[in-house]
Amino acid sequence: MNFNKHLEDIKTYEAGKPIELVVREYGIEPKDIIKLASNENPCGCSPKVVDAVGAILSKMALYPDDSMVNLKASLAARYGVESQNVIIGSGSDQVIEFLIHAKAHAGSKILMNSITFAMYEIYSKHVGAQVIRTSSQEHNMDEFYKLYKEEKPEIIFICTPNNPTGDALDAQKIYDFLEKIDSETLVVVDAAYMEYAFYKDAKKGIDVKELIEKHDNVIYLGTFSKAYGLGGMRVGYGIADTRIIKELYKLRPPFNITTLSLEAATVALSDEEFVQKSVALNLEQMKRYEEFAKEQKIDIINSYTNFVTFCFDSRFNSSKIATALLQKGMIVRDLSSYKMNAIRVTVGTHEQNSRFFELFKTLLQS
Repeated sequence: MNFNKHLEDIKTYEAGKPIELVVREYGIEPKDIIKLASNENPCGCSPKVVDAVGAILSKMALYPDDSMVNLKASLAARYGVESQNVIIGSGSDQVIEFLIHAKAHAGSKILMNSITFAMYEIYSKHVGAQVIRTSSQEHNMDEFYKLYKEEKPEIIFICTPNNPTGDALDAQKIYDFLEKIDSETLVVVDAAYMEYAFYKDAKKGIDVKELIEKHDNVIYLGTFSKAYGLGGMRVGYGIADTRIIKELYKLRPPFNITTLSLEAATVALSDEEFVQKSVALNLEQMKRYEEFAKEQKIDIINSYTNFVTFCFDSRFNSSKIATALLQKGMIVRDLSSYKMNAIRVTVGTHEQNSRFFELFKTLLQS
């Protein structure tokens, strides 16, 4: 059977290894496994969400409210925009897919950072678009602008904070860059980890209302998978000028968000105390990672997310380290698929992090 030729050049997205698979492969008891590979919230989700979802379990037989009126209204109120400026996706990556299918085609050029979220490239290749990457590991907006002038891309992706490295741009650098971009170029500001970045440094925070009012070619992306602790519910969103949102709705399948997910996200958005507790714990534990890296003389990228990226020199191999940790029941993310000799580690609870330090230090000294 023959398939579309452009699929031959697409690599399958490599998700973090699930606990169930480690149990089967290594025979380790589930209670002895710690997963620090997928940037999930170690606090779980708000207790209010658990109660709210439990109360509507009987509605699983019914299709969800496809207007998503409550969640869109809540997001609009949070960011000071209108409900018409919001689209909800099954994770923010579904909104990314909509954007690429709406704007790009075979022969289009899509500009992104050298190391960034893998789904940008995968979705680009779905439509046969050409991927243009910067050479800098961190977002260098001067280089972005140079490539924009040379290549004339249809879409530009700015991931801040960036996954999988954790670095983030000051918001002013993004604003300055946008002033130089023509209105026909779609700019995607992917801010999945913004709650963590803003808590750590207010200069990273983006004024979403001002962003979309000044630039009708920009869309801001957010998610409930990280600080809100709803990775398993798969809810993300985009906020943009209504002209963009209307086009994306032509691609959105009906009922793309479940009844339970809609309820969970709406209630999660109302519990700001839980989010602040989560990001505060994250920053507190992040400092332990920074101290550990300094003690062990390992390079670490200054992170504005809920994960840390350790970069190795020629003494160590990231794949071997990730595998050795896995055999001990510690799941981390090997970044060799990003052409980095590095591992990405989700910042967990105090106990989870202590266990990671113990195992990692033993490997480094062996």
